[in-house]
Amino acid sequence: MLITGGTGSLGKVLVRRLLSGEMGDPAKIIVFSRDEAKQHFMRLEYRRSAAATDEVIYNNFQRKLEFRIGDVRDFHSVAEAVRDADVVINAAALKQVPTCEYFPFEAVRTNIEGPENIVRAIRQYNLPVETVVGISTDKACKPINAMGMTKALQERVFVQANLACPDTRFICVRYGNVLASRGSVIPLFHEQIRSGGPITITTPDMTRFLISLDEAVDIVFAAMKDAAPGETWIPKTTSALVTNIALALIDGKPIEVKFTGIRPGEKIHEILVSEEEAYRTVEHNRYFAIKPMLPEICEDGNGSGCLTSEYSSADNVMSLSETAALLQARNLMIENYEPEMAEMLR
Repeated sequence: MLITGGTGSLGKVLVRRLLSGEMGDPAKIIVFSRDEAKQHFMRLEYRRSAAATDEVIYNNFQRKLEFRIGDVRDFHSVAEAVRDADVVINAAALKQVPTCEYFPFEAVRTNIEGPENIVRAIRQYNLPVETVVGISTDKACKPINAMGMTKALQERVFVQANLACPDTRFICVRYGNVLASRGSVIPLFHEQIRSGGPITITTPDMTRFLISLDEAVDIVFAAMKDAAPGETWIPKTTSALVTNIALALIDGKPIEVKFTGIRPGEKIHEILVSEEEAYRTVEHNRYFAIKPMLPEICEDGNGSGCLTSEYSSADNVMSLSETAALLQARNLMIENYEPEMAEMLR
């Protein structure tokens, strides 16, 4: 199994869960990323070593957990990694909205060219890859920013790849903000609280879908088990006011909340399923699945129509007390979260 972007927040939890055996006993898990330092620390973590030794480096390729330096933008390094995999999870991404606005072509190269390199490698070398999972985002639905636009095109690249590589199943998962993932709002809020404030929020009515890293992995595994070619799977999840997230984390401390205005490319509310996609949507227990629109992949492009309107973070928003309870249950209040800060901000 190959995980691109395997040293990121999602990649780390994917590796931990895969090594637990819940999806069977993989012969090998390849962590593919371009950050040498993150691979180094992740390797030491799994070797339970305080410092590097020659032995840690020497037999890397003989271990179940293998680390490879490479960039999804580079076809040759992608092809070398994909040729040894039967399952590929593409978690590599440029995901910060303002960064992608200032450097949109960099987002194109990682979020579109990277997926295309995976497809090209499978097609060009006729590789026996069984499944490719593309990790997408709510920002890909009715996108208004470069990050969402490039992720939306990643979905299309992988959907169409079911025609180009008919022996491989290409599927996607799409979800909202992951609680406490690297670069997300909770680590930022904790840093601001620890510094005495202020907490900065763009606008008081902003809402976001919230899932944990383990819930993000749950949907990846569920899609791997049951998704049909070309489907995009989405969790049924909660949403919250960003203001309430901040107030819950402040927890009565004398911290100022400052509203700074919408950042470049930012939405007030996020959408996981658009009105246009609703009629192609079916239910799978805890998830929705959007059927592909290409008739060659899905003969009956109509789903059950289980949604009659868009699925927005503005709907069914949690109260402040519910938001606080969720953060407490996830051990994300500042008194619990402190030991995790260095790792999450690395």
